[in-house]
Order: sequence, then structure tokens, then C-alpha cells
Amino acid sequence: MSERARVFAAGIASLLLTLGIARFAYTPLLPLMLEQTDLNISGGGWLAAFNYTGYLIGALIASRVRELRTKDRLYRLYLLLAVATTALMAWTENIWLWAFLRLLSGMSSSGGMLLASALILNWLMRHRHRAELGIHFMGIGAGIALVALAVMWMQSLQYDWGLQWELLGAVGLVLAYIAWVWMPRPKAVAEASDQVLIDNPPAPRLERLLLISYFFAGIGYVVSATFIVDLVERQPGLQGQGAIAFALVGLGALPAVLFWDRLARKLGYFTALMSAYLVQIVGILLPLQGSLFAAVFGAFIFGATFIGIVSLVLTLSGRFYPRSPARLMGKMTLAYGVAQIIAPAITGELTEYLGSYYWGIGLAAFAVLVGSLINARLIPLEQNEPALNPVK
Repeated sequence: MSERARVFAAGIASLLLTLGIARFAYTPLLPLMLEQTDLNISGGGWLAAFNYTGYLIGALIASRVRELRTKDRLYRLYLLLAVATTALMAWTENIWLWAFLRLLSGMSSSGGMLLASALILNWLMRHRHRAELGIHFMGIGAGIALVALAVMWMQSLQYDWGLQWELLGAVGLVLAYIAWVWMPRPKAVAEASDQVLIDNPPAPRLERLLLISYFFAGIGYVVSATFIVDLVERQPGLQGQGAIAFALVGLGALPAVLFWDRLARKLGYFTALMSAYLVQIVGILLPLQGSLFAAVFGAFIFGATFIGIVSLVLTLSGRFYPRSPARLMGKMTLAYGVAQIIAPAITGELTEYLGSYYWGIGLAAFAVLVGSLINARLIPLEQNEPALNPVK
């Protein structure tokens, strides 16, 4: 296996663990926890909000770390934290302890998303490879699919909610080993053969609009990502099909990252981003139609588009700041993360009060529409950015 392949394998393993398991296992396990514990939908929404608060804290820490070796040490700490907080979910039914564990788990998620992305981008550019993260972000889709299929299998064996968390923690330990061993340690001093990296910061207006549009994308993403399984389970005739819909989110995300990389190369980053926003609205709304086909097709579209938005935005961060990609990645993730703290709690409260997900899902779709309109204003600005239009 080539060194490039090992680097990507380490990144994918880190995403399988820190996002696939530590973050997304909560979604397919939520209906079982609602059934077997005292947790209600409102509490479920607040636990998701705590998870994203942790992610926000982790993103803030990552954005302030400049030295690559410090990023590497933090990345490895977050791998261990992801394993521990997953397994420990089974050891309590106290909602405040759960909230604390989801907070720490959210912090660990930034290890795979931001720190691994920054380390991989830096390695790719220094070794003169194409600075794209599509392959790395395949780990998100693979992680969602892995967790959904694992939960379906464990529930077919009638394992209770606690045992499922423990078993996922054991799988996470294996993934942590791969992510730890195959991620190369950053060099203390650049070698003569390394590519010289120069930052090309975006224009302030472009960065501001990108942050705002990504905030609205965060609202659309988190509502569907948190509640899609329970939403499907509550549809008449679709009981037991929620995990299938969640698996389709992962399967949709798995190949889509490469598609969005190619589309951005052909049409430009912001045209590709606006396209992803608009298509995602369809994916968010389809599961409300009440049929299994609409649920799984909507989930597939949602997975294919949310991963494209995340991948394109974080790749843009690397283009603008190749020497320290986490500088802009952190800001973008803060915008995304603030939305993810607010939206699940509001959706949970609305659903508990009104007895339906319709208002929460409608809010998510409207937010993505607003984000797409803001993103449309970025398209004419792209041609003026040296980082996105390198001299041949």
C-alpha cells in the first residue's frame, strides 16, 4: 500500500470513528433509547444540542492551534475520547451524564473532521498531490452506513440499547488503532523537496457570505441527520424502516464526495455548492411523503448533498490557507456548529409540543433555501480569488 493510500485510510478510519460512531450512532439508536429508557423526544433533541456544543468547542480549539505537531497530538487525544465516550453511554441512564458524554463526543468529532482534514491536506500539498479531500470524506458516508447496518444487525438479535453502545465502542477501538498508526507524524522541519505553501486569504466579503450560507446549511443538515430515523419510524406503515433510511444517507454520501470534487473542478466551487444546496431541499422534504420509496430516496439525496457541502467548504479552506487549513475550517465549523446547537433543540421542542416533525423539517428546508440564495451571490466573486484560479 502506498503512503498516500495509508494516509487516506487513516483519515477514513478517523471519520468512521469520530463521526460515524461517536456522532452518528446516536441517530439510529435514538428510537430504541426512547423506547427502553425514560428519554423523550425533547430530551433527545437537547442531547443532540449538547453533542454539537461539544463539536463547536472542539472546532474552536482546532481553529486556534497553529502548530502541526500540536494538531497531531490533539487528533490522537480525540481518537481515544471518541472510543471512551461511545462505550460509556451504556453505563448510565442519567440524562445529565449522557449530556456530558455527548458533549465530549462532539469535541472528539472535530478530530476526524477538522484535525485529520488539516493534517491530510498539509501532507498532500507538501508531497505535490491534488489538494482535494473527497476521498477522505468518503469516511463520513461509510461511517453512517456502517453504524446503520450494525444497529440493524444488533437489533435483529434483540440486543438492548446499552449493549449496542458497548459493541460500537469496541469497533471504535479497532478504528482508532488504524487512524493512529497510519496517520504520519508531521515533520518538525520542511524538507527541500517539499512544496512551498503560501496562504491566499479570501476577500472579506466572500468569507462573510460563505460563513452565513454555511450556517444555514448547518440547520438543514442537523435536523435531518438527528431525527430522520425517528421521523421514518413514526410514519404509518414504516415502523422498523428507519435504520434502512439512515443507511441510505451513508450510501448516498459514500460516492458523492468524488462527484462534487469533479463538478467543482468543472463549474467552479460556488456553482457546485449552490447546486448541492438546492438538491438537498428535495432530500430533506421527501421523507415527509409517507412512502418507503420517498423516505429512502430522500435519505439518499440528503446524504449525497450534505457531504458535498461539507467537503467543498473544507476543501476551500485548504485552498485559501494551505499552511494552516484549520484557520478557516474552524470558522466555518463554528458557523455550522452554532446552527447545530440551536436547531435540534427547537425541532425537539416543536415536535414534542405539536406531535409532528413537519414544522421542524419545513424549517430545515427553508434554511437551506436561504443558504442557497446567499451562496448564489458568491459565484461572481470566485473569479477574483487567486487561490481558486491558480496561474497555469
